[in-house]
Amino acid sequence: MKKTKILLTLFLLITLIATISSAAYKDVTMSVVAEPTATINFGTGSTVERSVISKDLQNKEITLQLKVTNNEANLKPTGELMLVIDNSQSMSAKITANQSREELVLESAQTLITNLLKDNSGLKIGVVSFSTNSDITKEGTSEDAKLISNLTNDSSKLNTAISNIQSDGPRTNLQAGISLAKSQFTDKTDKAHKYIIVLTDGVPNVAIDYDKNYYSDDVISKTKSELQSLSGIADNIYIMLTGIKDGDLVASPSTKTFNQIIESVFGTEEKATIGNFYYIADDKIADTISTIYKSLLPISTSLNNIIVKDYFTDEIVKNFDFSYVKNPNFGTISSKIDTTTNSITWTIPELKSGETAIVQYKLKLKENFDENIINKVLNTNRKLDVTYTDSSNTTNTKSSDITPKVKLTENLPTELPKAGTTIFFGVMGIVVVIAIAFGFKYILVKNSMK
Repeated sequence: MKKTKILLTLFLLITLIATISSAAYKDVTMSVVAEPTATINFGTGSTVERSVISKDLQNKEITLQLKVTNNEANLKPTGELMLVIDNSQSMSAKITANQSREELVLESAQTLITNLLKDNSGLKIGVVSFSTNSDITKEGTSEDAKLISNLTNDSSKLNTAISNIQSDGPRTNLQAGISLAKSQFTDKTDKAHKYIIVLTDGVPNVAIDYDKNYYSDDVISKTKSELQSLSGIADNIYIMLTGIKDGDLVASPSTKTFNQIIESVFGTEEKATIGNFYYIADDKIADTISTIYKSLLPISTSLNNIIVKDYFTDEIVKNFDFSYVKNPNFGTISSKIDTTTNSITWTIPELKSGETAIVQYKLKLKENFDENIINKVLNTNRKLDVTYTDSSNTTNTKSSDITPKVKLTENLPTELPKAGTTIFFGVMGIVVVIAIAFGFKYILVKNSMK
């Protein structure tokens, strides 16, 4: 009998405690005291933002959003660029009824220059042409190449100079063209901002001081060495080769095929001797030069290795449930709050210019929250960090301590003492338990007397 009474009393106490706890959750109201947006400016105009995007105060929850926006300008290259254009007689070949290979290449080159220099005073362009000298006695010398234009940012001057290029010598001395182009670069610009674009329609068959055998190993070796020397001059090298209709034909008087010579000099598109190599048909000339233009737009417009860390306060971690509302559209993020640092980590390997990355999460008050936080203004977050790699390959970290603020307020009955409502109900509950216990005892005693 005594055991039964003890168990009943414990049961009633547990029920009472649960009732009091539930009543505490139901009897508080959550409000958002402040909801400022934390904004971190980084790069050259990019931002990280944390903001409150919705709130459901009835359910005691708010939703926050992290947003990373790449506002980096789509910058154009700066520095010095040399265009090296083949003007051998084969360039005059008709590729359509109305247009020669030379006309298409030169028109595409002019479009390239116009686009590169539009609103871009930080780039200077020079032009070199190459073939072989019309004077046969000078064939195989540096005079197989001509300077068409010095380095300038005057697009009108450059386009006029290109228009005046005429098909000249019968053969192709690419080495002479590369050598002359190299000599035009100044010491004012570093390698990272030097560019060479070669536009040719023929396999080199002549070189400077070559052995007088067209397409020979001597020509191949000297041309390849000249190309390789560019690695110490410029970091940005583009070579377009067209005009080879049948690469499997033997390049007489050599015993090698055109394809074999091409690979010996330029490598392959997948593994070029240097830089970027495009081995194309004539109908791809305009598209390829457009591709080269697009690749000249610096990769620096992308932001790389972005790491966003959002830190929460202890009170939030202990008293609020955390869950994602919208998973990130770029990168990966912590599945839950890391309680060792009270933070989530969002990693974005690359965010290109104009792209925006978003993730959303919800904070919801736990039913078994610590009542000591009632009537306190709570910071939802402690700080926001962003670490990133900028266009100069430098890693930087920036922070913001701006945070939304929430508050829990107890709903007190107007006719009850306002001091310690929870305590009041707790005391009343104990009284009820005791009364029930004694009532149960009375019933048991009375029944035993029957």
